[in-house]
Amino acid sequence: MTGKKSAGEIRAGQIRAGMGGWTFEPWEGTFYPEKLSKKKQLEFASRAVPTIEVNGTYYSGFRPETYAKWAAETPDVFVFSIKGNRFVTNRKVLADAGESMRKFFAQGLEELGPKLGPIVWQFAPTKKFDAADFEGFLKLLPRKHAGLSLRHALEVRNASFAVPEFVALAEKHGCAICYAHHHDYPEFADITADFVYARLQKGEDAVATAYPPKQLDAWVARAKLWAQGGQPEDLPYADPSRSAKNEPRDVFVYIIHEGKLRAPQGAMAFMERVTA
Repeated sequence: MTGKKSAGEIRAGQIRAGMGGWTFEPWEGTFYPEKLSKKKQLEFASRAVPTIEVNGTYYSGFRPETYAKWAAETPDVFVFSIKGNRFVTNRKVLADAGESMRKFFAQGLEELGPKLGPIVWQFAPTKKFDAADFEGFLKLLPRKHAGLSLRHALEVRNASFAVPEFVALAEKHGCAICYAHHHDYPEFADITADFVYARLQKGEDAVATAYPPKQLDAWVARAKLWAQGGQPEDLPYADPSRSAKNEPRDVFVYIIHEGKLRAPQGAMAFMERVTA
């Protein structure tokens, strides 16, 4: 769905849908073939969906050799989204996260090469918006690393962020505001970067595709609108009076958290609709 279009067609960014991680025992026999070796799971998953969000990086660091192995096992067009480490975001003063930030980027992310996608920074629900401190954090985010251009997404979980100042800061520093479809946390669909990052977290294990077909249809329609440069009118915004620039954007959608058992099938069904 991207790139250049023939005359008369709408230009659009690329839409990728995936799930969180690839190691989950209940997927053995439901998503993975029953006799598939665990060592082959990433190879299999990366050919079923075009992207995966890596959540393990939130809890611990990895070695360069691990990232190189991931890159070697996946197709050329595959993209990993990486969750930023909790020691960077879970602190009273965000502007003091410089050392933790340096350690995070020193672990070898560059071994992923062009397969390194957005880095999503998740903040605790108790973290309230403080404009000066939050901008201090945004100033720490590198725009490049080892020659690779970086994309950053911000997943905030406190209602105090529902202010125009937060949106303006995210846009100023070129960061996307993560849209999180969640049962408990506020939702912000403001578009502030050259890509959109969405985490769909209201799936159900009892549904074969995590989200029911009609709901998947609706999310795919929103994703296509995002990719074309528009913004859905039926989602909540921190700054409802603001309109984003109408320009093509890449879109990353992850079916994650609730409904994890069927998340791979949900992501595959999502991509089938995108390409239909």
